[in-house]
Amino acid sequence: MNELLSLLALGFFLGMRHATDADHVVAVSAIVAREKRLGAACLLGAVWGIGHTVTIFAVGVTIILFHVVIPARLGLSMEFAVGLMLVLLGALNIVGRGLGPLAVAEHEHEHEHEAGAPHHQGHEHDARPHTHAHTHALTFGWLESPDHFQLWRSLAVGLVHGLAGSAGVALLVLATIKEPRAAVVYLLVFGAGTLAGMMVVSASLEASMRIFVRRGRAFERALTLGTGLLSLAFGVWVVYHIGFVDGLFLADPHWTPQ
Repeated sequence: MNELLSLLALGFFLGMRHATDADHVVAVSAIVAREKRLGAACLLGAVWGIGHTVTIFAVGVTIILFHVVIPARLGLSMEFAVGLMLVLLGALNIVGRGLGPLAVAEHEHEHEHEAGAPHHQGHEHDARPHTHAHTHALTFGWLESPDHFQLWRSLAVGLVHGLAGSAGVALLVLATIKEPRAAVVYLLVFGAGTLAGMMVVSASLEASMRIFVRRGRAFERALTLGTGLLSLAFGVWVVYHIGFVDGLFLADPHWTPQ
């Protein structure tokens, strides 16, 4: 019993350490770069951890209970998805959108008013046709709220990261714990540790970024751009490494679950 408890405690702390992997930190830094509230940053980290745990648990349990073997090309594809996701996160920060609200389209309408018709602040229109510029946000229901979109985006990123790391975690558990039920419990504890670790990482990143944000809008924009460039560059490196070094796009792929 004591041995199992020690193993579960080890799983929790390994999960916390797993949250500090470079690709995890890069992705979350791009997400929280626009966040100015400590509590909200912790929530984003928790949602990331939930998404990560869902896929780690689902794929891990499948491997542990049914002894599913993931082919090298499929395993590399799951890790390749992380690279694409990092590229997308970086691009969104660089263009300054963050996808919520998704976009603003500006165009002009031509208006014609009767002469003498009242206008703003008591001015009168003349009868000549003229144009007004209008902006229209592309709305997607409740996703129009930046807070809601941040949560969904953090969840999606966590799901992708969990998918990429699930095989490695499951195989490590299988090599250590022979009892399937104990292995499943270990996966849950590992996921809880990852969730807790990412909350700490998110809060630390937000607290560090707040120092720059307080210096003004220019520093805030530079921070968003910097995290975007970092995410984009790291994502491109992952895409290249998985695609050509590990051989996803070659005839003989080789993959070691991590």
